[in-house]
Order: sequence, then C-alpha cells, then structure tokens
Amino acid sequence: MRLHGKVAAITGAASGIGLECARAMLAEGAKVVLIDRAGDRLQALCQELGPEAKPLVVDLLDGAQVSGMLPRILALTGQLDIFHANAGGYVGGPVQDGDPDAWDRMLNLNINAAFRSIHAVLPHMIERKTGDILLTSSIAGVVPVVWEPIYTASKFAVQAFAHTIRRQLAPHGIRVGAVLPGPVVTALLDDWPKAKMEEALANGSLMQPTEVAEAVLFMLTRRKGVVVRDLVILPNTVDL
Repeated sequence: MRLHGKVAAITGAASGIGLECARAMLAEGAKVVLIDRAGDRLQALCQELGPEAKPLVVDLLDGAQVSGMLPRILALTGQLDIFHANAGGYVGGPVQDGDPDAWDRMLNLNINAAFRSIHAVLPHMIERKTGDILLTSSIAGVVPVVWEPIYTASKFAVQAFAHTIRRQLAPHGIRVGAVLPGPVVTALLDDWPKAKMEEALANGSLMQPTEVAEAVLFMLTRRKGVVVRDLVILPNTVDL
C-alpha cells in the first residue's frame, strides 16, 4: 500500500498502459481518476476496479475540456497528488507516404494535449507544494527510429518538455519524470506493418503494459528527495 492516501489521475486510462498503471496504483492504495473519451468503457472499468476508481470523460483534443479538467478531478477526489499524462497516438511509415492530417491529430494528442493537461493541474500542485508529474514517452524520444519519423519527433518534444519543466517545478516540491518504453502490446501497434508485427511477436521484442506499470510504480515510490527523471525499459532483444 505504498500509495495509500494518494490521488492519481491518468489520461488515456481506458486501455493499454494507462489502464495497467491505474490497476497498479489502485493495488498500492491510491484513488485513481481514469481519464478518457470512451465514457461507456470508463464506467464499466470503474465498476470492475472498485470504488476507488473514478471515471472522467474528457476529449483530449478539445482544448477547453483539457484546460477545465482540474475542478472536475477535485470534485471527484478532493486533491491530486499524481498526474500521469499517458494518452498518445502513433503514426509510422515513410514520410513521403504519410497523411499530414493524421500527423496533426497525433501531434495534437502526443504534444499539445499532454502539455495542456499538465498546465491544467499545476496550480493545485504548486499551491500544495507537492506532486508527481509523469509522462509516457518512448524510446523514440531518445533514439530516432527510422520507420516512425513523426512519432519520433513528437516524443523528442515530450522529452524536452519534461526536462525543462522538471527544473522549473523542483523548487515547488513537484517531481517530473518520463517513462520511455520500447514496443508494448497496445492498440498503438495496430499501425505496424503485418510483417513487422509478426517478426516482433516471434522474437520476443514486445513488452506487456503491466511491465510499464511496474516501472511507473518504481518511479512514484522513491523517497521524496529523489526523482527518476527518465526510465527506459526495453525487451532485451531490442537492438537500440
């Protein structure tokens, strides 16, 4: 029960990494606000997860909804100790074959929505002089991945944001860290070419969302004066 008495909010919590992080935090005693646009899915999940799981429907591509999240979170829980900007999208493939409209949507979700959602919750954390901000980044945020140039660019932006705001927010008692997974079995991989997916499954180069959740718990449970700024986790078969 290492997170007993804490309240967390997680974006993109209706599936994948976000959902497994919610499960892990609940198991450690936290109340968790699951944020996603899939209202019916959230309601069903929170019934399954128990009374400490709270659903909050937000369209992360709607700036006004994102900026207005904090009062809604506090109405459900009264406080906020952990905010995990996890939601994201994926676009891969050769840049010359890409769809700029699809790029725009992914960039808005991976960058603008993440930055805006953190901005929305900071006044509460600054006032209380405590808090943890986590971002789900990617190994693509530190290693340019040749088959996903737009996605890689979005995660480099996430890394730059995390590193700069960490230094700004440390004097306010707020920790900022990024978890940087390699390939994880989530819906984001639906865009992978079939041959690439089959190869990854065959050679064991995919991780499960639970493994990312375990890394996030490690980050959150360090003593107050220690921050895990970047935590890279990879399948041992990935040559990066």
